[in-house]
Amino acid sequence: MTGDRPVSWVDVSTTERADDAGAPPPADPWIDAARSAQFTGLRRRLRGFVFPMTAFFLIWYFLYVLLAAFAPGFMSIRLAGNINVGLVFGLLQFVTTFVITMSYVRFANRHLDPVRSQIRTQLGGDDR
Repeated sequence: MTGDRPVSWVDVSTTERADDAGAPPPADPWIDAARSAQFTGLRRRLRGFVFPMTAFFLIWYFLYVLLAAFAPGFMSIRLAGNINVGLVFGLLQFVTTFVITMSYVRFANRHLDPVRSQIRTQLGGDDR
């Protein structure tokens, strides 16, 4: 025991490092990679796409819900036969989901995957 508290694995590892003739603790390549400019740039690019796209979709979705709840007259306007504005907006929710997914895949292939590959290669992993 050290003082009034039991020795934990953290205390032991710190003690062992101090006994290694003042050698610095070995660097963790994953921590170094997470702190690298490449990785922070990768995260910034990802967030630059994901956050605005998420905000757009949520606004679009809640607009649909609010119109359905508070503007039933507008949503029930017939466009052709039994097809009304509400049905078209509902189907456009699905279309929007697929368009966002395809946009993300294209964005990731062009802007995220090349940087990811470089980081993975630097860490010594095979690039898949």
